[in-house]
Amino acid sequence: MSARASLDWLVARPIAHRGLHDLAAGLIENSISAAEAAIAGTFGIECDIQLSADGEAMVFHDFVLDRLTAETGNVNARTANALAAISLKGSSDRIPTLGAFLDRVAGRVPLVIEVKSRFDGDLALTRRATEIVAKRPGQPVVFKSFDPTIVTALRELAPAIPRGIVAMNEYAYPDYDRLDARQKHALANLLHFEESRPDFLSWKVADLPSAAPFLCNKALGLPLMSWTVRTPEDRETARIHADQMVFEGFRP
Repeated sequence: MSARASLDWLVARPIAHRGLHDLAAGLIENSISAAEAAIAGTFGIECDIQLSADGEAMVFHDFVLDRLTAETGNVNARTANALAAISLKGSSDRIPTLGAFLDRVAGRVPLVIEVKSRFDGDLALTRRATEIVAKRPGQPVVFKSFDPTIVTALRELAPAIPRGIVAMNEYAYPDYDRLDARQKHALANLLHFEESRPDFLSWKVADLPSAAPFLCNKALGLPLMSWTVRTPEDRETARIHADQMVFEGFRP
């Protein structure tokens, strides 16, 4: 069976970026409430995970607490219990553990889990996430990461769970400042492909079409998601060049 055929369920419905969040409605990204809103719309859910000080996987995008909470400092400086007690700005939601998040989704829609990385070779979060997911076999789930080291490790840690690489043509964001030009070139051109062997790709919509995702999609049959679709122009690009979109700011 081809990778495309085996992952038809993943690209069957649009995927809500960090849940179907809406700040004005008090639905904060990566919250349980945003997940419930996505489920109500029968959309898949994309979420991000970070590691707590005591080795737990927490559903949270940023490396620091400042933007999304009234607290400051690094997420990985707080224990899971301390993080779970922190309210998300503008809502009554608190930072969920990945286990609690999975239990709430309860297999009702597919879940795309992005493993965040500092590109430092640390696989503690990856290992913990695979342990948590393994205890919930009824949940349609995939992992993805910008870091090919993580995607490579996932092949050994959780071979039965599909894994994808998230990528783009230029790595100009501050998160990638530690990478040199050679490393960024390798990421943009999937030069890690022999080691990572992803089951699907998730490419920046503004960079479509591009040679690497085009060839993987058309020649190898790897499903291609596009991120993050926010405008009608983005949506049209995704429709033409990708199999599905990760969207936010509107309801498809």
